[in-house]
Amino acid sequence: MITKEQVLEAQNKWGNGVVKIGSLKESRIECEAYASEFLDIRYAFEAGTVLFKPTKCAFEQFRPTKPEALSYFIAGDDRACDEDKGFAIQPWTKVRFENTGFILEDHRAIAMGNYFFTDLNGDEAKVEYTFGYKLINDELKIDVHHSSFPFPNPEDVV
Repeated sequence: MITKEQVLEAQNKWGNGVVKIGSLKESRIECEAYASEFLDIRYAFEAGTVLFKPTKCAFEQFRPTKPEALSYFIAGDDRACDEDKGFAIQPWTKVRFENTGFILEDHRAIAMGNYFFTDLNGDEAKVEYTFGYKLINDELKIDVHHSSFPFPNPEDVV
């Protein structure tokens, strides 16, 4: 049975990886290499279908392939999707998870909640997420990634 602690560890590694990608943005070759390795280690692209719906996408909302996910994370001249700006090269200084709950099974886990991305000014961006994990060779890999901005407060909408 996958444990809550394993999921928390996977989340910590994911957040630290996003921060590291951003820290490498001035060295494009190193950034690309690390981001590609990050996707290989954290996501289950090699094992089958990955359902990836990142936050900041309006036209190409779903990214089922590694090249499309890489495009979302680091963009670049050869990006797979024109709208990508490089989410992970913002850069972020910290990522923290506030989990609402977990579903834990023998070879699959699901976590849902909010995660918060801290920018260079110390401001946090709140994003809602659902991650599905598959246990592959004793490592949790993401095969479902859905994130979105919270619905605006109706009182704030004009």
